[in-house]
Amino acid sequence: MIIAIKKELEMRKSELLKDKIETIYFGGGTPSILSKEDLQGIFEVIYKNYQVVNKAEITLEANPDDLSTKKIQELAKSPINRLSIGIQSFFEEDLKLMNRAHTAKESKKCLKDAIQYFDNITIDLIYGIPGMSSKKWLSNLNQAFEFGVPHISSYALTVEEKTALHHFIKIGKIAPVNENLALEHFKILVAETEKKGFVHYEISNFGKPSYFSKHNTSYWLGKKYIGIGPSSHTYNGFDRGWNVTNNAKYIKAISINRLPITYEKLTKQNKFNEYVMTGLRTIWGVSLQKISNDFGIKYKKELLKNAQKFVDNNLLEIIEDQTKSKILVTTKKGKFLADGIASDLFIINA
Repeated sequence: MIIAIKKELEMRKSELLKDKIETIYFGGGTPSILSKEDLQGIFEVIYKNYQVVNKAEITLEANPDDLSTKKIQELAKSPINRLSIGIQSFFEEDLKLMNRAHTAKESKKCLKDAIQYFDNITIDLIYGIPGMSSKKWLSNLNQAFEFGVPHISSYALTVEEKTALHHFIKIGKIAPVNENLALEHFKILVAETEKKGFVHYEISNFGKPSYFSKHNTSYWLGKKYIGIGPSSHTYNGFDRGWNVTNNAKYIKAISINRLPITYEKLTKQNKFNEYVMTGLRTIWGVSLQKISNDFGIKYKKELLKNAQKFVDNNLLEIIEDQTKSKILVTTKKGKFLADGIASDLFIINA
């Protein structure tokens, strides 16, 4: 797999030939199991074939059970300068319910070690877990604050079919996910992070100033990127592409110098809907000027017409950004409903 990933990096260098690489992200699984030699080999190929800026944001996703003290020390000596740690909860019973491999003790131990070697750390926390009281959720947040992490990504629990959790809910052993509880937890999350100086810059992301995720922000702002490895996605400004999901098929294709990627041409309508979806999730909102420039007056008029009912209900508002340009953003009341609101603003038949 490592050989194939390095070869794909070489095969695709022409796609970003004129671009400077600002962020590198090791995600989609457990890249923390890579040895220091594996990581070093991948970095050598990247720096040889791509123009990487000084002080690029380089993130590695990791689970607490993979982050031993030795592993953290190894990572700190590599080009990686940001850790994304899947804590999920600091309570043992929550981790067991979600079938997580790590323990609450491992979560606290790895964070204690990580903050000694990394300044830029983000953790994932899940809210809306059945049986989690608001008091318990607040305790989860306070433990994160005590560690001093500068960034938190937080999501409502979703239950996938064919999982143990789905089965237990179906047979009545565990209470189903309660949307009202999730909303209450979300309100606590927003209020408490604000008190601690975090900026709620995207629906699920809260960062101290200068600690926003540059990598994820590039997705939301529509910048192009390439994804390397099985199941990874690519965007070049015009098309979206995705690699084959099967590991064996991926390795075989790369071995015969064939890129196992499928592309989809994005229509003007696709791009509009994606921009509205991502824009409403962020503090940068949906620029009315960009809508006019990129999609035309017809799209802008349709957007404003469809948005009016949400403006009237104090779920959306039109404000001025730092450049005095008008943007459409969600209000505090509308943030939790952002995805649903966005889907109502989609243009289906242009």
